[in-house]
Amino acid sequence: MALKVLIVDDEALARSRLCTLLGDCTSPHAEVVGEAGNAVQAMEQLQRLSCDLVLLDIHMPGVDGMALAANIQQMPSPPKVVFVTAHAEHAVRAFDLEAVDYLTKPVRLERLQLALQKVQRQRSAGEVAEASAGAESLLIQERGRSERVALADVIYLKAELKYITVRTADKEHIFDGALSDLEQKFAHLFVRVHRNALVARRRVRAVEKHNDPVEGEGWTVRLDGVDERLAVSRRQLAAVREALVS
Repeated sequence: MALKVLIVDDEALARSRLCTLLGDCTSPHAEVVGEAGNAVQAMEQLQRLSCDLVLLDIHMPGVDGMALAANIQQMPSPPKVVFVTAHAEHAVRAFDLEAVDYLTKPVRLERLQLALQKVQRQRSAGEVAEASAGAESLLIQERGRSERVALADVIYLKAELKYITVRTADKEHIFDGALSDLEQKFAHLFVRVHRNALVARRRVRAVEKHNDPVEGEGWTVRLDGVDERLAVSRRQLAAVREALVS
């Protein structure tokens, strides 16, 4: 996927040269999504563009590139910044502003390509870190210790008196919480099978009819990872069957 690039330079010729060089980059490819001749224009475009990288000049009329870079870093999801300037003396300060790279004019294709590769690596590392940090889990606190259990490992959640049993393939945990809260928050992962139980959608293997000597005819759900079968209420039967199909 091509990196989406905004070029910010007060010289039209410099912007044109960067456009040409970016068109020749192949690993990764780059797509110029906008150009700006000053900081005000740049911020206006950043508010409406999807942008991965800003190629930024330093010496510009009005707000200079350093101040603009500081403003960019305050954005909720800031693009990466690579400075492109004729002046090498600002390099230390540039990296203090978390710039990925610092290119001096005239920019060579090979050097620009290396800068794009740095941007790509940092973006990839950031996506992995974000995914890891955002991985859905439950914090289990029992017997004086805390343990984080990934919801991807949970087979079912079952209300038992004041607590919830969190069942994984190899262990049971006790979680202090409300089943309804978990159902609302993680509806994309779990389906309710009974008033007291949620099961992992991807673990549903079969919905089967059974005859209980006491309760009579009913339904159960068979789950991947455990031998235990949970009762399915008639009210939830359609939703569980839908989970099985999907």
